[in-house]
Amino acid sequence: MIEAGMSVARINFSHSPGSAAEDLFLSVRAAAADAGVEIAILADLAGPKVRLGALPGGELMLVAGELVTLNGKEDGALGTTYERLGSDLEPDDRILLADGAAELRVLEAGESVRARVVVGGKVRSGAGVNIPAERLSLPCIGPRDRSDLATALELGADYAAQSFVRSSGDVEEMAALIEGRAGLVAKIETRSAVDDFDKILQFVDAVMVARGDLGVELPFEEIPLIQKDLILRSLNHGVPTIVATQMLESMTSAPRPTRAEASDVANAVIDGADSIMLSAETAIGSFPVEAAKAAVRIAAVADSRGNPARPAPRLRRGESEDRAMAQAATSLAQNGVVDAIACFTRSGATARLISAVRPEVPIYAFSPDVQVLRRLALFRSVLPRAYALPQELDSLAKTMESRLRDEEGVQVGSSVLMIGSIEGGEGQIDFFKIHRIH
Repeated sequence: MIEAGMSVARINFSHSPGSAAEDLFLSVRAAAADAGVEIAILADLAGPKVRLGALPGGELMLVAGELVTLNGKEDGALGTTYERLGSDLEPDDRILLADGAAELRVLEAGESVRARVVVGGKVRSGAGVNIPAERLSLPCIGPRDRSDLATALELGADYAAQSFVRSSGDVEEMAALIEGRAGLVAKIETRSAVDDFDKILQFVDAVMVARGDLGVELPFEEIPLIQKDLILRSLNHGVPTIVATQMLESMTSAPRPTRAEASDVANAVIDGADSIMLSAETAIGSFPVEAAKAAVRIAAVADSRGNPARPAPRLRRGESEDRAMAQAATSLAQNGVVDAIACFTRSGATARLISAVRPEVPIYAFSPDVQVLRRLALFRSVLPRAYALPQELDSLAKTMESRLRDEEGVQVGSSVLMIGSIEGGEGQIDFFKIHRIH
């Protein structure tokens, strides 16, 4: 998967609790070490997500018109992970299973829920149970999430993804729990999160447009425009975005994507997303490596030819001079003055600032901090590279030049903007020069 182009590994704590998560963390770290690259780990917390319990044989085909019981005690009832589900529902409420693979309509709600199957379909053990978000009384951060977060931080997660965010207060609470030990990713999958999006951006390190549950919570025909709007608003705030769910869904069982899926991936890149995420394709699919390769190929073409005229986001009034330098770097790249950007960064701030204003050349980010390098793996156009803390600028420039030429394949004669900070504070730039590779 790493050789295919994976830069971030998502570990879903809904399906990988305790020791299973630890095994996956160790596997990712070992594979990254073997490949000689830094791979970020995204710990995806379950959140207030209701799921089906174990099903006989692991799956069940629901037929339109039949009656089903959720959380009942009789034979054949379907269990869920939320015992009080019935108290949050009313007659005629809609329940969607497995991202809409089957639809139920509530007939009676109490200690158990009786419902009729409106749209039949196959569901598996652990499939999602979606009810109207405004009815769900589960807290956004429950005991399981607190425990899983502690485990993830102890194992060295680079990012923690918060599921079913409903307001900026939810992410503010999660940020207080993380205390900067990992980056916080808000998963946008409810109407209320879309409505409170600008405030949510103030507390997070990245956002995920989680189209699976978002497409269940909202009419599916609205999702494409919501996706574009959220990416644009994130760009304006300098917050990276991840577009997720069903990017190459057919490759769960097929070796090639559909043309529509290729267009979907390309459009996410053209819109300005930092990352695209594969889910079932690489978690339970038959062609995980092929899916990763396909996503990378599509993204690479879209990135190189998609929309070269797209303007970089404007700086807002009152921003610091380091943001202005990042904007200047982008201007040099867009006008063909430089072929690449090489930055030295101790905290990652310089590389993040440059990435946020979207230069159309690769950004080689050199840092002595392995945690910084892993977090930078999420950002668009950034190629994290390990480098010891230099003592003076001349040696840094010479070493950058030799590594770009000998290890990265930057051609002799290419112009590279070298930028960064040795003595400055976080995000503060103290050198800025255009260098021709000899």
